[in-house]
Order: sequence, then structure tokens, then C-alpha cells
Amino acid sequence: MDAHTPAPVPPPGCPAHGSGGRVPLHGPEFAADPQAYYAYLRHYGPTAPVELAPGVGATLVTDYATALHLLQDSGSFRKDARRWRDFAEGRIPPDSPVVPLLAYRPNCMFADGAEHLRLRQAVTDSMARVDTRRLSQSTENISDYLIAQFASRGSADLVGDYAKQLPLFVFNELFGCPAGIGDRVLFGITGMFDGVNAEKATEVLFQAVGELVALKRSRPGEDVTSWLMQHPAQLGDEELVHQLALLLGAGAEPLRNLIGNTLHRLLTDDRYAYEGGLIDEALDDTLWDNPPMSNYAPHYPAGDMEFAGQKVNAGDLLLVSFAAANTGPALTAARQAGSNRAHLAWSAGPHACPSKEPARQITVTAVEHLLNQLPDVELAVPEDSLTWRPGPFNRALATLPTRFTPAAPGRAQAARPRTDHLPPAPAPQPDQATGRGERSGVWSQFLTWLTR
Repeated sequence: MDAHTPAPVPPPGCPAHGSGGRVPLHGPEFAADPQAYYAYLRHYGPTAPVELAPGVGATLVTDYATALHLLQDSGSFRKDARRWRDFAEGRIPPDSPVVPLLAYRPNCMFADGAEHLRLRQAVTDSMARVDTRRLSQSTENISDYLIAQFASRGSADLVGDYAKQLPLFVFNELFGCPAGIGDRVLFGITGMFDGVNAEKATEVLFQAVGELVALKRSRPGEDVTSWLMQHPAQLGDEELVHQLALLLGAGAEPLRNLIGNTLHRLLTDDRYAYEGGLIDEALDDTLWDNPPMSNYAPHYPAGDMEFAGQKVNAGDLLLVSFAAANTGPALTAARQAGSNRAHLAWSAGPHACPSKEPARQITVTAVEHLLNQLPDVELAVPEDSLTWRPGPFNRALATLPTRFTPAAPGRAQAARPRTDHLPPAPAPQPDQATGRGERSGVWSQFLTWLTR
């Protein structure tokens, strides 16, 4: 910043002076108006000093071209989180709320070089085997089931009642989760991302996925879990558990946010009509302006270097702000003239999202099916009263209250699942930890409804 440029004014509630000079990306102020923070951060240049949680500093890339450079240069910037110097040297408490999404795990997201290629190929090849017709049918069945739970009420929170649950159900079906295991997968992922006893939730998730791996070793099926096992990469059981946990967590949470944010856009922006042709447009605009993962893609410099005019050291934590990069002033004209899908919401480079096409398909199907079932759905509260979940990584509504014409109770419960073109639903299995069959969880209840 030169001497003639006025000092930028921090947005309200931005106490950078109390965060070691770093701009905090946590708390309700940031959640309420992140774009004000990104506008302020751009005054630092292509990168800016931020605080992700109390005592957790990082460098945030806010410029589109600089973000592409970082994401595509796997020689200079590494993904292995064991390189994170502050954490390795004990300056970050293990119970910090951001550690579960940043600490190392032996999966393809935190791998580099040949190991990354091996793990990543197993994931992409297995996900490529998902049949699009089956995926659409599964999403419609789950949508029918979830809508039937609230259709007769005439009101629903489309985040808690719909967007939050649908991706978890879809992934449970794709991964072949039987009842007891699937219930604990849902509990684990929900707890990890909601921050409610995250340590216990993580333990439950990994135990459940471990049991799923053991089950599929003895009884493989037509599901992603079995395909990963059969892949030429020959993943061991621990590797399988970590890849599956990554796919379940990194898939379900952003997809929940994407469905919710797209519905929010359709319900609050008069430019969109509730027609199938405009859902794709609303989805792309959401990915540009309100991406479900706003700040993530952790990287670590392989050595001390200059990057974007700033000195960075080996082991520094660098994150990409997909939200700031997508909405930078320099991009406005390029976005209007170019592809509507040149955004960075799916990341880029060797670690770009391996499942963006299934994610698009699930989102479009889920939104379209809901609007077909509830054609007069509308926001039930003023838009400015909606609140967004705090946190540095996600962009997600806390709730999306809506109202609509109630369906007759008989019709709301009468929706029959279409099971043509679907393999048999995963049979309920005894819980391997207790020896008992579990039928009380939400996934168990869905399987009962599906096979009734």
C-alpha cells in the first residue's frame, strides 16, 4: 500500500488489533457479512494475514490468479499437513475447533506425489462407476421420503429438514451402508461439522466406517466401498477407512451447503423462476457468489520463498478463499464474457474436487424435485433475519424457514419409492459392536420406508 492510498477501514466487529494483527474469520460478525471482510482483505494485496480460530493464524489467498498458481503448483506447495509448523511445534491446541479439518490424515487430500496419485486414482475411478440414472433415482427416493416428513405441516426448515439430511442419505446409499452402520455414519458426520462433541463424533464415524469395510470384505456389493476395495491400487483396510471417511465428510457437508445456498438464492432472488432450466443457472451463480466451502484448500510451502510479493516460510499454513477469488473486482468483466463455470468453488489443480459432476446432479435433482413437490414454497421470514453458521471454512445458513400449501396427510405419506433400476437396498445388519439389529436411527427408518 503506497503513501497516497488511504488506510482501509475494517468492517464492523473486525478486531484485527486483538488477533496479532490478523483479521479474524470466526464469529458472528464475519458470518453475517463475509464480503465486507474480503473487501478489506484485498487491501493487503493478493494474500492477507487471517486468524481462523483464536490463536490459529494463516495466510489467505484472495486473488483468483494467485489462487490458481497455488492450487496448480504442487512442486512449491504441498498438502501433507504434517508440514504445518505451528501445529507440529505445539502452538496450536489439539482441541482447537479448526483442527479436525486441518490435521493430517492418511487420505488423498493430505497426500503428495506418487502417494497422492495412487489414492486419488482409486477414488476417482470408483466414483466414476456411479451410474447417473441410479444416482438420480436414489436422490428422488430420498427427497420423497424427507418431504413426506413435513409436507402435511405446511412449513419446514429446508436446511435442517432437507438440505442437511439429503446428502448424507445419498452417500449412505452409494456406499452401501446397512442400517446400524449408516445411523452412526450420520451421527458422526453431523457431530463433526456441527461442533457438538466433535471428538466423540469423529470416533463414532471412524468406527462405523471400519465396520463397513469389514462387512464389505466379506460381502461386497455394487457400491463405492466395494469398488474401492477392488481397485488395482490395492488399498489396505486403514487406507480404505480414511478414503471413505474423507468422501463421506468432504462430500456431505459442502453438498448440504450447496443445496441450502441454491434454495436460498431461488427463494430470495426474483431473477429466478421455479423452472428446471433456471436451476442450473442459480446453481452456477451460487458457486460463484456464495460457494459452500468459502475458505479452504490448505497448502504448505515446501521451502522459504516469495509468493505474491510476500515472504512465506516452509510449513506456513496457506488457504485459498474461493469466495473472495470468485468475487474479486478484476473478475467481473471476465465472468460476464467467459464461461459461467470458471469459478474456483470446486478448487483446481491436482486436488480439485473428484466428484463435482455427481455433486451437481444431486443438487439439481434435489432442488428440482422439492420445487415440483412444493410449487408454492416461499420464505417464511424476512430475508435479513436469516443467520449464517459461524466458522472460517463453510458458507452455510443456520436455518431456512419456509411455508407452503400443506399436503393432505394421506397424500404426504403415500409417496411410494421407485426402485426400478436400483440394486436391492442394503439389508439391515446386526450392529457388529453390540450384536443387535438397530432400527431406531433415521437411516434405519428410511430403509424401512424404502422396502415397505
